[in-house]
Amino acid sequence: MRLLAGRPIAIRLAASSLFWSSLILLVAGIILSVLNRQATERSFDERLLAYANDLAADLVSPTDPDQQGLGSLGDPRFDIPLSGWYWQVGRLDAAARDVRASRSLLDGTLPTLAPPGADRPFGRIRKGYAPGPEGRDLRVLERDIDIGEDGRFVVRVAGPADEIGAAQRNFLVLLLVTFALVGGALGLSTLIGIRFGLRPLSDLQAAVTDVRRGRAERIEGRFPHDLAPLADELNLLLESNREILERARTQVGNLAHALKTPLSVIVNDADAAPDDLAPRVREQATLMRDQVEYYLNRARAAALAGTLGASTEVAPVAEALIRTFAKIYRDRDLALAADVPAGLRFRGERQDLEEMVGNLVDNACKWAAGRVELGARLESRDGRPLLRITVDDDGPGLPEAARQDAVLRGRRLDETKPGSGLGLSIVSDLAANSRGRLVLAASPLGGARAELELLGDAGA
Repeated sequence: MRLLAGRPIAIRLAASSLFWSSLILLVAGIILSVLNRQATERSFDERLLAYANDLAADLVSPTDPDQQGLGSLGDPRFDIPLSGWYWQVGRLDAAARDVRASRSLLDGTLPTLAPPGADRPFGRIRKGYAPGPEGRDLRVLERDIDIGEDGRFVVRVAGPADEIGAAQRNFLVLLLVTFALVGGALGLSTLIGIRFGLRPLSDLQAAVTDVRRGRAERIEGRFPHDLAPLADELNLLLESNREILERARTQVGNLAHALKTPLSVIVNDADAAPDDLAPRVREQATLMRDQVEYYLNRARAAALAGTLGASTEVAPVAEALIRTFAKIYRDRDLALAADVPAGLRFRGERQDLEEMVGNLVDNACKWAAGRVELGARLESRDGRPLLRITVDDDGPGLPEAARQDAVLRGRRLDETKPGSGLGLSIVSDLAANSRGRLVLAASPLGGARAELELLGDAGA
């Protein structure tokens, strides 16, 4: 059973059914083989007994004086030398000349089945296997009879044992063919039954997949009574998850408005103030606003990271961002291009994808000399689809030693460039919350490459 641990239910059921069906067929085959052997021997012994009774009747009432009181049994095989069919009649402890036998036996004798010195009650029938002339195995039937004043006689009749073996082999061949057909039919019916029986589970899996990929908001469909409660509980879980996330999103939005407005007022008043305090107030207020923005984004990302059913197509987001930043940086005459195949999807919220890719494109535009390229492709890792988004620029690049520091919160590698130093940190946090990661590397364009590895889908 350890070999089946972790295997699909269908394989476990099929393996279990195959094992027990094979075991049952094997036991049934052995039992039927034994019963057939016994029935074949019984039928063969009945023929031998009929011949023995005929010989006994001829001893009691002779019908052919030329045979010294014994008939020919009406079977020509007893006249063919060494045919395997023999009879022999003689008195107990009779000399060889007093023994009469079939012509097929020639000068030979049939073995006795009674042990020497054993009690020999008359009328008892003994049956068994014994070697005959030329070492051929025989099925022998032996009977002691008492005919009164004429004395006591032993009647032995034998037939070839290989006839029993041949009948048994023919039966085994037919049994194997029959059981093979029965086993094949059982296997096919079992597979059909398993497929039909597990169909509701496959339907439930497909419904959950539709929810996960954003094609449906709840699990739809009719399920058997034992699966319907599970589907209902999953729908309740989805609804509860949406309610919790919606409340968290609302609270985050309210907090953002509550903090941003006073900070904007402080910054505006500081700009209008003539004293030396104004620059410091403006600097600290701007820092506070950036910090509030950063932690609000982290809170929102953490709340949305567990969203079930969220799925976003990448191509429209990428094209919209390229158009937006082309307008923002039109004075620098940058060439922005996007190469994103249609149908690629990010398993998450659209605003998260926009914020991650937007920050990377914005950062690339700040450093690029003249070109920024945005690309995406779908790969596979451990059997799961992986969405890889790359943003390349032809700027001065980023030294390998500085790549790890670049994603730290508030770290700015060049104070001459605008920004708060939170962009890459926000991207890294959002990617981590989406079970992905941000990797910085060298770009084929000569500058820096920012690479997002996210959970993805091949399409809706």
